[in-house]
Amino acid sequence: MSRLHTVNKSPFEKNSLESCIRLAKEGGAVLLFEDGIYGATKGTMISDKVSAAMKGLTFYVLGPDMKARGIRDDQLIDGVKVVDYSGFVDLVADHDNVQPWL
Repeated sequence: MSRLHTVNKSPFEKNSLESCIRLAKEGGAVLLFEDGIYGATKGTMISDKVSAAMKGLTFYVLGPDMKARGIRDDQLIDGVKVVDYSGFVDLVADHDNVQPWL
């Protein structure tokens, strides 16, 4: 059963992303949105953990939230996929359930 994990909190203020990475099962997906998008940027204290987790999880970032915060595509960790709102809906529909990390 595939699960979509959603994280909307900054990894610099809460440990939601770290908990998600630790507990998510291989084959799942993680969507970072709102301030959660900072977890997808290169050169941060969490970027190595995200990169390592990409061996078993697929990471997505909500493009409009990324752009609203001034994050460019070239600042993202290699392999993170950018989706729009329609892509967000597709991710929800394509997975068996959604697990929000607050």
